[in-house]
Amino acid sequence: MKTQSPDTSVEAEQVLIERLRAAGPQRRLDMARDASRTLRQLVWNGLKLRHPDATEDELCWRFVELTIDKEAAERLFGRRLGS
Repeated sequence: MKTQSPDTSVEAEQVLIERLRAAGPQRRLDMARDASRTLRQLVWNGLKLRHPDATEDELCWRFVELTIDKEAAERLFGRRLGS
């Protein structure tokens, strides 16, 4: 049997699946929301590290461009700042 991730054993994945099934819908929703929040924070922190001199507006533009798409960023903030 192959696992979803190459660095995870079959046994570990089975335990994870069992725990997710036992968690119930509300707990799974909470876990997904927490993972999404963490991912957004990682993206934001990565942008700040890669663009230390960027303004808050430019970081917001880049964030929307990365997480949604360029057209959405242009609709929300106008053309890319600095172009």
